[in-house]
Amino acid sequence: MTLADQKPGEPRKMRTSVKGPLMFSAFWGVLIFFAVLIFASGGSARTPRFDLAFTGAGIAFIVSLVLAAMLSMSHKENAEHLGKGSGVNLSSRKPGQGHGSAAPNAGSETETPDAD
Repeated sequence: MTLADQKPGEPRKMRTSVKGPLMFSAFWGVLIFFAVLIFASGGSARTPRFDLAFTGAGIAFIVSLVLAAMLSMSHKENAEHLGKGSGVNLSSRKPGQGHGSAAPNAGSETETPDAD
């Protein structure tokens, strides 16, 4: 299903929705904000560095949003014929009847190891 096939008013799948990548990026932005706020201040005796925390959160948000968008755009559905068993190794013929078999089956007798 492509974006052109979507009907107005219908909810989109998570892959084509904007909500998923935005939530993912917001999570990393908030996480980096608090990490930079804690570690850039250098302890509780000093004032918190909100300027560095907002800068780090903005960079993390933008980078993760770009990565999520690139990964979602690179997703491609498999072609319909790939799951039908039409490939060389997906044939349902019995072993030994196709190309590359060493010798045709001379008989149906197979040796079984003794269980003694």
